[in-house]
Amino acid sequence: MVSQLRIYTINPGMMDSWLKIFEETIRPVHSKLGIPVERTWVNAEANEFVWVRSFKNAEEIKAKEEAYFASDERKALGDIPQQHIAKMEVRVIEPVLVGSAE
Repeated sequence: MVSQLRIYTINPGMMDSWLKIFEETIRPVHSKLGIPVERTWVNAEANEFVWVRSFKNAEEIKAKEEAYFASDERKALGDIPQQHIAKMEVRVIEPVLVGSAE
């Protein structure tokens, strides 16, 4: 499994609107397409929305992202998500198992 750590800096005054769009449209489309949204956070001080979504492997990311952007629900949003996001950082991360020293 691989995940994407996604850090979005949201434009000032738009966090509430962003959270509504995310919960009502973006998250459900991800779920429908088999892209689990593992966790979400808000760093209010920096106006950041931080979330993690997961994939079976790195090769799956491209196909799933293409399906997401091709979905009717995402197309219906048009450029509304981009209007909310001032900056986007995406990092692919992999789990690390740490064994006990006992």
